[in-house]
Amino acid sequence: MSRYTPVTSKEAMAPDQQHVFDQVMGVFGRIRGPFSMLLHSPKLAERLLPMVPFAREGTVIDPQLRQIAILTAVRERDANYVWAAQVDVARRIGLAEPVIDVLRAKGDPEHLSPEQRDIVLYMRQLMRTNRVEQRVFDALKDRHGVQWLVELTAVANFYVALCGVVNAFDVPVPPGGDRFDH
Repeated sequence: MSRYTPVTSKEAMAPDQQHVFDQVMGVFGRIRGPFSMLLHSPKLAERLLPMVPFAREGTVIDPQLRQIAILTAVRERDANYVWAAQVDVARRIGLAEPVIDVLRAKGDPEHLSPEQRDIVLYMRQLMRTNRVEQRVFDALKDRHGVQWLVELTAVANFYVALCGVVNAFDVPVPPGGDRFDH
Protein backbone atom coordinates (compact mmCIF):
# COMPACT_ATOMS: atom_id res chain seq x y z
CA MET A 1 0.00 0.00 0.00
CA SER A 2 1.41 3.37 -1.03
CA ARG A 3 1.95 6.05 1.58
CA TYR A 4 -0.33 8.37 -0.34
CA THR A 5 -3.26 7.76 -2.64
CA PRO A 6 -2.05 7.34 -6.22
CA VAL A 7 -3.71 9.27 -9.02
CA THR A 8 -5.37 6.59 -11.12
CA SER A 9 -8.27 8.43 -12.71
CA LYS A 10 -8.60 11.62 -14.69
CA GLU A 11 -11.38 12.75 -12.37
CA ALA A 12 -8.90 12.87 -9.47
CA MET A 13 -7.26 15.86 -11.18
CA ALA A 14 -8.41 19.41 -11.72
CA PRO A 15 -10.09 19.81 -15.12
CA ASP A 16 -7.37 22.15 -16.40
CA GLN A 17 -4.72 19.52 -15.59
CA GLN A 18 -6.44 16.44 -16.97
CA HIS A 19 -4.56 16.75 -20.27
CA VAL A 20 -1.44 15.59 -18.37
CA PHE A 21 -3.28 12.43 -17.35
CA ASP A 22 -4.07 11.85 -21.03
CA GLN A 23 -0.40 12.36 -21.94
CA VAL A 24 0.72 9.76 -19.39
CA MET A 25 -1.92 7.35 -20.71
CA GLY A 26 -0.60 7.97 -24.21
CA VAL A 27 2.91 6.92 -23.20
CA PHE A 28 2.13 4.01 -20.87
CA GLY A 29 -1.42 2.96 -21.70
CA ARG A 30 -2.19 2.99 -17.98
CA ILE A 31 -1.41 4.93 -14.82
CA ARG A 32 0.65 3.27 -12.11
CA GLY A 33 4.05 3.39 -10.48
CA PRO A 34 5.98 6.64 -10.23
CA PHE A 35 3.65 8.56 -12.53
CA SER A 36 0.69 7.74 -10.28
CA MET A 37 2.50 9.86 -7.69
CA LEU A 38 4.05 12.39 -10.07
CA LEU A 39 0.55 13.30 -11.27
CA HIS A 40 0.06 15.01 -7.89
CA SER A 41 2.37 17.59 -9.49
CA PRO A 42 1.00 17.73 -13.04
CA LYS A 43 3.56 20.22 -14.29
CA LEU A 44 6.42 18.04 -13.05
CA ALA A 45 4.87 14.90 -14.56
CA GLU A 46 4.42 16.72 -17.86
CA ARG A 47 8.07 17.84 -17.87
CA LEU A 48 9.45 14.38 -17.01
CA LEU A 49 7.23 12.38 -19.34
CA PRO A 50 9.19 13.07 -22.57
CA MET A 51 12.19 11.29 -21.06
CA VAL A 52 10.33 7.98 -21.22
CA PRO A 53 10.09 7.69 -25.02
CA PHE A 54 13.59 9.15 -25.34
CA ALA A 55 14.95 6.50 -22.98
CA ARG A 56 13.05 3.78 -24.84
CA GLU A 57 13.73 4.75 -28.44
CA GLY A 58 15.63 7.99 -28.75
CA THR A 59 19.09 7.16 -27.49
CA VAL A 60 22.12 6.04 -29.46
CA ILE A 61 22.61 3.25 -26.91
CA ASP A 62 21.96 -0.40 -27.81
CA PRO A 63 18.80 -1.42 -25.89
CA GLN A 64 20.45 -4.30 -24.01
CA LEU A 65 23.35 -2.11 -22.87
CA ARG A 66 20.88 0.62 -21.86
CA GLN A 67 18.96 -1.89 -19.74
CA ILE A 68 22.14 -3.09 -18.05
CA ALA A 69 22.85 0.49 -17.00
CA ILE A 70 19.29 1.12 -15.85
CA LEU A 71 19.02 -2.15 -13.94
CA THR A 72 22.37 -1.60 -12.26
CA ALA A 73 21.39 1.91 -11.18
CA VAL A 74 17.92 1.03 -9.91
CA ARG A 75 19.25 -2.02 -8.07
CA GLU A 76 21.73 0.23 -6.29
CA ARG A 77 18.76 2.38 -5.24
CA ASP A 78 16.81 -0.68 -3.99
CA ALA A 79 13.67 0.30 -5.87
CA ASN A 80 11.65 -2.86 -6.41
CA TYR A 81 8.94 -1.16 -8.47
CA VAL A 82 11.35 0.33 -11.02
CA TRP A 83 13.39 -2.88 -10.98
CA ALA A 84 10.30 -4.97 -11.83
CA ALA A 85 9.27 -2.67 -14.67
CA GLN A 86 12.75 -2.51 -16.15
CA VAL A 87 13.39 -6.26 -15.83
CA ASP A 88 10.27 -6.78 -17.93
CA VAL A 89 11.74 -4.46 -20.57
CA ALA A 90 15.11 -6.23 -20.37
CA ARG A 91 13.50 -9.61 -20.95
CA ARG A 92 11.43 -8.32 -23.88
CA ILE A 93 14.58 -7.10 -25.63
CA GLY A 94 16.41 -10.36 -24.98
CA LEU A 95 18.81 -9.55 -22.14
CA ALA A 96 20.09 -12.91 -20.87
CA GLU A 97 18.83 -14.14 -17.49
CA PRO A 98 22.37 -14.75 -16.15
CA VAL A 99 23.09 -11.02 -16.66
CA ILE A 100 19.86 -10.07 -14.87
CA ASP A 101 20.75 -12.48 -12.06
CA VAL A 102 24.16 -10.81 -11.53
CA LEU A 103 22.52 -7.39 -11.38
CA ARG A 104 19.72 -8.57 -9.05
CA ALA A 105 22.28 -10.07 -6.63
CA LYS A 106 24.67 -7.11 -6.93
CA GLY A 107 27.04 -9.89 -7.89
CA ASP A 108 30.53 -9.85 -9.33
CA PRO A 109 30.34 -8.82 -13.01
CA GLU A 110 33.62 -10.57 -13.90
CA HIS A 111 31.87 -13.21 -16.04
CA LEU A 112 29.98 -10.64 -18.10
CA SER A 113 31.39 -9.43 -21.41
CA PRO A 114 33.97 -6.63 -21.01
CA GLU A 115 31.46 -4.11 -22.35
CA GLN A 116 28.71 -5.24 -19.96
CA ARG A 117 31.16 -5.36 -17.05
CA ASP A 118 32.35 -1.80 -17.76
CA ILE A 119 28.77 -0.52 -17.73
CA VAL A 120 28.06 -2.27 -14.42
CA LEU A 121 31.24 -0.85 -12.88
CA TYR A 122 30.50 2.64 -14.21
CA MET A 123 26.95 2.70 -12.84
CA ARG A 124 27.87 1.12 -9.50
CA GLN A 125 30.67 3.61 -8.94
CA LEU A 126 28.44 6.52 -9.89
CA MET A 127 25.59 5.34 -7.67
CA ARG A 128 27.79 4.44 -4.70
CA THR A 129 30.32 7.27 -4.66
CA ASN A 130 28.90 9.86 -7.06
CA ARG A 131 32.17 9.54 -8.99
CA VAL A 132 33.65 7.24 -11.64
CA GLU A 133 37.25 6.09 -11.86
CA GLN A 134 39.05 7.52 -14.89
CA ARG A 135 39.88 4.10 -16.35
CA VAL A 136 36.23 2.99 -16.23
CA PHE A 137 35.08 6.30 -17.73
CA ASP A 138 37.71 6.13 -20.47
CA ALA A 139 36.89 2.52 -21.36
CA LEU A 140 33.29 3.45 -22.17
CA LYS A 141 34.09 6.83 -23.73
CA ASP A 142 36.78 5.35 -25.97
CA ARG A 143 34.51 2.47 -27.02
CA HIS A 144 31.33 4.50 -27.66
CA GLY A 145 32.04 8.23 -27.65
CA VAL A 146 30.92 11.14 -25.53
CA GLN A 147 27.30 11.38 -26.74
CA TRP A 148 26.75 7.72 -25.92
CA LEU A 149 28.21 8.14 -22.44
CA VAL A 150 26.21 11.29 -21.74
CA GLU A 151 23.00 9.55 -22.78
CA LEU A 152 23.80 6.40 -20.79
CA THR A 153 24.46 8.48 -17.68
CA ALA A 154 21.40 10.70 -18.05
CA VAL A 155 18.96 7.91 -18.91
CA ALA A 156 20.08 5.74 -15.99
CA ASN A 157 19.81 8.72 -13.65
CA PHE A 158 16.31 9.49 -14.93
CA TYR A 159 15.30 6.05 -13.66
CA VAL A 160 17.12 6.79 -10.40
CA ALA A 161 14.85 9.83 -10.00
CA LEU A 162 11.85 7.54 -10.46
CA CYS A 163 13.36 5.25 -7.81
CA GLY A 164 13.30 8.12 -5.35
CA VAL A 165 9.60 8.69 -6.00
CA VAL A 166 8.54 5.05 -5.65
CA ASN A 167 10.72 4.50 -2.60
CA ALA A 168 9.57 7.65 -0.79
CA PHE A 169 5.91 6.87 -1.44
CA ASP A 170 6.23 3.08 -0.96
CA VAL A 171 4.69 2.32 -4.34
CA PRO A 172 4.16 -1.46 -4.37
CA VAL A 173 5.37 -3.76 -7.10
CA PRO A 174 2.49 -5.07 -9.20
CA PRO A 175 1.51 -8.67 -8.40
CA GLY A 176 3.89 -11.08 -10.06
CA GLY A 177 6.54 -8.42 -10.67
CA ASP A 178 10.19 -9.44 -10.41
CA ARG A 179 11.64 -8.50 -7.03
CA PHE A 180 15.12 -8.59 -5.58
CA ASP A 181 14.00 -8.87 -1.96
CA HIS A 182 12.01 -12.09 -2.03
